[in-house]
Amino acid sequence: MTSRWLLSSFGIVLAGAIAACSTNSATPEAASPEAAPTQTTTTAQPAASPASVQKIVTLTSLTTDIIHTLDQDTLVGIPGSSILQEDTRFAELAVVSTGRAEPDLEKIVALEPDLVIGAKGFHDKSLARLEELGVTTLAVDVTGWDTLATLTQELAQQIGADPQPLLDRYDACLAKAPENSPSAIVLVSRQPLLSPNKDSWAGDFLEQFNIQNLTADLQGESPFDGYVTVSEEKLLTTNPDVLLVVDTGEDLLAQLKGDPFWGQLKATQSNAVETLDYFGIVNPGSLASIEATCDRLSQL
Repeated sequence: MTSRWLLSSFGIVLAGAIAACSTNSATPEAASPEAAPTQTTTTAQPAASPASVQKIVTLTSLTTDIIHTLDQDTLVGIPGSSILQEDTRFAELAVVSTGRAEPDLEKIVALEPDLVIGAKGFHDKSLARLEELGVTTLAVDVTGWDTLATLTQELAQQIGADPQPLLDRYDACLAKAPENSPSAIVLVSRQPLLSPNKDSWAGDFLEQFNIQNLTADLQGESPFDGYVTVSEEKLLTTNPDVLLVVDTGEDLLAQLKGDPFWGQLKATQSNAVETLDYFGIVNPGSLASIEATCDRLSQL
C-alpha cells in the first residue's frame, strides 16, 4: 500500500467511522465516511421529530445498515458503496453518491427526505448545503462502541423504532471477548507504518476484547487522528505476541514480509500473524463486518 493511497483512504473522514467509515476494500471508495473515528453530532437545525421522520437518505454504509435494520421502510436513498451493492437488501433503493464523489444533492432533494445522515468531516459541505435547502441533516462520527450504541439509540428515536434488538447484537458481539488476550500491534500501512492508538474505532475495538494494544497510548505526528506512525525500531522493541495486518486489497502482508525487520519479530517467528479485513476493524463498514471482526478477535 502506498502512503498516497492511505492518505486518500483514511483522509476521507478519519473521524467518520464509524466511526469512522464504505465499499470494496481494494478501492479508495472502500474508505468511506466511516473510515475511522466517529462520534455523533447534529448540524445546525434540530433533528426532525419521530413522527415526521418517515423518509431517510444515508450517506454512509454503517448508518444505512443501522437504519435498514431498525426499519427497512424508512430508507429511500443510500450511498453507492460496494459493501452495499453486494447486499441484496438494498438493491431497489436509489443511489445518491458514487465512490468518494460528492453526493448528488439534486437527487437527494428529489427524494424529499425528512432526514439526511452523513459523516462528520466528510459530508460537512453537502450537509450544510442541504440545510440551506431546508433539508434536516445529521452528521455522525463513530469512535467506539459507546458511540455506536448511542448513535443506534438516537436513530431509533428519530424513526420511532426499538433499538434493543440491535443493542442486544452489540452485547452478544462483545460477549465473545476472552478474559485474557495477547499483546498486539495493528498495522494498516507500510509507508509509513501506521497503527491505531486508543483514540480510534480500531483502538477501542481492541480494548473491548482485552487485547493489549501496544500503540494504544502512543501519540505523535500523523495525518490521521487516532493513528500513529510506528518506527521499525519501535516494533522490534515492543515485540508484540501477535501482529494484526489489515487487508485493504493492497497485499500489505506480502509487502511487509519483504522488509528486513519482519523476520526479527517474535510474532513472525511463531507464525502469530493474523489478517483482518479493513471493514470492521478500521472502517466499521456494516453490522456484519463488525460482527465478523468480533469473531476474529475472539479467536486470537
